[in-house]
Amino acid sequence: MIKILPFLKYLIPFTLLLFAAQYYGTAAWNTHHEFFYATWSIYLFLFVTTLLIYLLLLFVNLNFPDFTGFAFLGTTFVKMMAAVVFLIPLIQSEGRETNLDIAAFFIPYFLFLLFETVFAVRLIDKR
Repeated sequence: MIKILPFLKYLIPFTLLLFAAQYYGTAAWNTHHEFFYATWSIYLFLFVTTLLIYLLLLFVNLNFPDFTGFAFLGTTFVKMMAAVVFLIPLIQSEGRETNLDIAAFFIPYFLFLLFETVFAVRLIDKR
């Protein structure tokens, strides 16, 4: 439990800062475009998946430290597949301009991926 607190100390402000920026940014675009997903649903998905990935990495690092990097690669792949499943309703919707919706999801997705990568590298380097 102790190792998760420093991670949460950075993850929660990171999420709130990005959420506020995107929420007010999409509010400016909302007059011209109705977004398919609410901003909070995107950030809830990204926050939960990032937290679960880090918890799994802590578990693997504690029990099998040589496989932490492989666990990170595997969980990143699973998160990518979960993102595709999350976006299936948007992809299958007809008569919508989806470019802004996809950008509204994948820009924070890659920022969260960068965040995860930094903490995964820190976790691997401590070994």
